[in-house]
Amino acid sequence: MMLSIENLNAYYGQAHVLKDVSIKVNKGQVVVMLGPNGHGKSTLLKSLCGMVDSKKGRISYKDQDIIRLPSEKIVNLGITYIAENRELFPYMSVMENLKLGAYSKNARKHEKENLERVFTLFPRLAQRKKQYASTMSGGEAKMLAIARGLMSNADFLAIDEPSLGLQPNLRTEVARIIREINNQGKTILVVEQNIPQITDLADKLYVLEEGRITFEGSKDDALSNDRLKEIFLGMC
Repeated sequence: MMLSIENLNAYYGQAHVLKDVSIKVNKGQVVVMLGPNGHGKSTLLKSLCGMVDSKKGRISYKDQDIIRLPSEKIVNLGITYIAENRELFPYMSVMENLKLGAYSKNARKHEKENLERVFTLFPRLAQRKKQYASTMSGGEAKMLAIARGLMSNADFLAIDEPSLGLQPNLRTEVARIIREINNQGKTILVVEQNIPQITDLADKLYVLEEGRITFEGSKDDALSNDRLKEIFLGMC
């Protein structure tokens, strides 16, 4: 088991956002977390990556309890968070943004090979090395955010709504890239609302509603559930 989250509770002030959430991710899997906006999906990823202070439960990564570790130590263990709002440095170039993704000691040792890998995955970024992030299209910026996450040399990618705001053809492209990253040996936990292109990648699906897990199963299990098909898988 690469990642195990057990009875995770998380809070923002008095707001109880995550309520006894438990999930498991095996090495090499793509696990997709579906759910309505504002029901705790992003909080789950941020809790995993040490970005939420008020939480309790257990988060185990490669058999190490990491729930109290700061985010920089979690990155060094091999987990990276790719935010839905991209969090790029707008007035820095593509290359500068990528190199900032390799800030950890472990990542710096692999910067050259990881640059080669991301430029193979994202040839458009290779053509725009000197372009400011602020001048990129939404799809290009999303690709840059994913590429910067790969520069951390992480084994485990926590990706927050990679298709958010993208046109259908770009959603398909992002899904293809996620599959390719997975084929290269990365384990991926991705949260989305209802994007069929992403959920089709899933080895396992979870649904998070009002801070609680309401479904766990395979794609086939989800497709046999009429409510999930209509609301979360975009099917009738």
